[in-house]
Amino acid sequence: MFDIFIQTIKDLAASSGLAGLGIENVVMILIAFLFLYLAIKHKFEPLLLLPIAFGMLLTNLPGTEMYHPELWNIENGQHINYGRVLQDGGLLDLLYIGVKLQIYPALIFLGIGCMTDFEPLIANPKSFLLGAAAQAGIFLTFIGAAALGFNANEAGAISIIGGADGPTAIYVSSKLLNAGGFEVEVGTIALAAYTYMALVPLIQPPIMRLLTTEKERKIRMEQLRPVSQTEKIIFPIAVTVIISLLVPSATPLVGMLMLGNLFKESGVVDRLCKTAQNELMNIITIFLGISVGATTVASKVITMAFLKVILLGVVAFSVGTATGVLFGKLMCVVTKGKVNPLIGSAGVSAVPMAARQSQKVGAEADPTNFLLMHAMGPNVAGVIGSAVAAGVLLSIIPY
Repeated sequence: MFDIFIQTIKDLAASSGLAGLGIENVVMILIAFLFLYLAIKHKFEPLLLLPIAFGMLLTNLPGTEMYHPELWNIENGQHINYGRVLQDGGLLDLLYIGVKLQIYPALIFLGIGCMTDFEPLIANPKSFLLGAAAQAGIFLTFIGAAALGFNANEAGAISIIGGADGPTAIYVSSKLLNAGGFEVEVGTIALAAYTYMALVPLIQPPIMRLLTTEKERKIRMEQLRPVSQTEKIIFPIAVTVIISLLVPSATPLVGMLMLGNLFKESGVVDRLCKTAQNELMNIITIFLGISVGATTVASKVITMAFLKVILLGVVAFSVGTATGVLFGKLMCVVTKGKVNPLIGSAGVSAVPMAARQSQKVGAEADPTNFLLMHAMGPNVAGVIGSAVAAGVLLSIIPY
């Protein structure tokens, strides 16, 4: 009887997670703890960073069988066997299908559209230029990533981090990295993208102060004109048609963004609008965060490639901020001092955080100067701009 008891204890120990706990697991679990701390204590993008961090924790606990990397790690040029995933996958494998099939990012854009007010952009269409200028970080980083040895698909996935838009980064990387044989994964791209979105208040202000003078930061802008209800309704329809004709690859993101905004502005589908921006948005955010976090296994994170992704991500985001400010300075000159260059930094699509930084840095120079609404124009233009940039990348890179 005693021998049976001892053998039972040995069997339990051998089948426990402790038996498979290695140093790589410990490192990844500690990183998950760090992200949980940043999300809870410092509120760094907690709505997504917290589920991502917990997904990271779950996938790096040995023996949980919730996520199986072998189902997704396919040979170069092959594609995923979704039938096998449905049959043999765990909970997080099944949720991750929504990422790989680009379902979650598009639905998040639907919710964002319901919550976004395009009035500042409609009132000042020149904001489109600032939103476009800030996307330069994407294309310059694409060149830099290629120079560092990444192939076109990997360089495209990394460069989209510069748009400061998590759903767009996930959408592009899940398409470009769909076939096997790549050094980087969707999870690492998403982790970098949301990390830098959370660090907007730390990264942007020093760049904005460096590239502008105190006189420029004190520039007051004219009050925006009122926008009619008709304009608000026509805008999402017109944008969808124009962008879909010019860059069809951007339609899934732009189309869902504009559908959500049409829900909001039409005033006739209040229930749909509330559902999209609340219940649906919250559900998809949970699924997206925890499934993306599950892909951050040690073999993909503790690598030189991941370090390069992190470094290129901050370069992309910084360059996008800088080009937005510099184009704002150009507009300031052209308009003879009517545009405050600080609003150009809001051209990255971290809504509304980037616009708040324009307001904050402007208020440091003149506490009575209110730039927030003016900055919201380039900020929402950046959302459209990053989606268009994503469409351009998908159009020129085979996948």
